[in-house]
Amino acid sequence: MAHDITKTEFSLIYKMYVQKLERKGRTVAELKTAVYWLTGYDGTGLQAQIDSGADLKSFFANAPRLNPDAVLIKGSVCGYKVEEIADPLMQKIRYMDKLVDELANGKPMEKVLRKR
Repeated sequence: MAHDITKTEFSLIYKMYVQKLERKGRTVAELKTAVYWLTGYDGTGLQAQIDSGADLKSFFANAPRLNPDAVLIKGSVCGYKVEEIADPLMQKIRYMDKLVDELANGKPMEKVLRKR
């Protein structure tokens, strides 16, 4: 039986993102900027989600708003094209993964945060 990623605590995923980005010379502030952009959380809201033990499903369900420009995120994550993922929750999770991957690969923040 496969693990249901949506039931994973956001705080665990967040820690992995921090470790990945710090290994690549990026900062926690850059990660927060990307998460805020995607989800509409602010610092207090993001920390509350981390502290509460919210799983990924709850993290996205409680997000103030998904950035409407998130649909501009294209490309592959874990072998799937994010723009072709049918499940809305899984697509949001992969959007976040894609933003982190782009930061880790050295993409400038102004290109990571898409704008129409």
